[in-house]
Amino acid sequence: MKYDFLDNTLLSRLGALPIEARVPMLGNVAGKHRSPHRGSSVEFAEYRKYVPGDDTRRLDWKAFARSDRFYIKEFEADTNLRAYFVVDASGSMKFAGQGEAKIQFARRIAASLSYLLVNQGDAAGLSVCTDKLHLEVPPSRRAAHLDRLFSTLGAVTPAGPTGLLEALHTIAEKVSQRAFVVILSDLFTDPDALGDALQHLRYRKHDISVFHLMDPLEISFEFDRPHRFVDLEDNTALVVEPNLIADEYKAALRDFLTAVRAKCHDAAADYQLVLTDAPLEPLLRDFLTARLPKSKH
Repeated sequence: MKYDFLDNTLLSRLGALPIEARVPMLGNVAGKHRSPHRGSSVEFAEYRKYVPGDDTRRLDWKAFARSDRFYIKEFEADTNLRAYFVVDASGSMKFAGQGEAKIQFARRIAASLSYLLVNQGDAAGLSVCTDKLHLEVPPSRRAAHLDRLFSTLGAVTPAGPTGLLEALHTIAEKVSQRAFVVILSDLFTDPDALGDALQHLRYRKHDISVFHLMDPLEISFEFDRPHRFVDLEDNTALVVEPNLIADEYKAALRDFLTAVRAKCHDAAADYQLVLTDAPLEPLLRDFLTARLPKSKH
């Protein structure tokens, strides 16, 4: 493949693992995921009493013979999955300390999962956001669509403040059918405001996964001499002696991570803190395996 964020070997190794929805989905194409609607597909769900107007072809005559009452068979209708990959393209996403640039790690996750989704017959879309830019590639199941999604990902140049929260609220408002929303960001925003955006998505019954991307250097804060730190979103700079602020920094970071994790938990979002020097294959394998129904583990 011509994109440096795609690994053919990784995709072939992960190809046998399905991407499963954690909540019932809605769709126009028959697929492999549970729907909240009852239909007449293969898998039996339950009985309910007959009411006038029901399709008499679904009457269970054996149940009638046993009880002298009319019962209707209900089945789980299967449907296809629509995924929206929300990639934060703010300035801080270009940071690369001890790992690769966060935006490149986000590209690799979004592209790999998009490929696997389309390969299993589901739809993948993309939303790239800064405070001034919100690029959208609508979800599609067509293999040819992936090239547009990949080229959009490859052209992303991180800059300026984040527009993540506005993008999440926009998706919650615009996407009327239940979807799989995958957020790829360093989440450098107010945790309470992030919580509000996640709750908006949850209210619309979307299945939410959050990949919280951090460079190992942002976690360890291992500097041995004075440094000039530059805010990559507004370009303000500060020269400090790291040893003098390390304890305060690490305490603030712990509080931030705890708050973000709690907001994701409250919104029933699948949360993962991901360091950008982590190998991608075990990360995605664990992610996909954790989403499988218990009987498939």
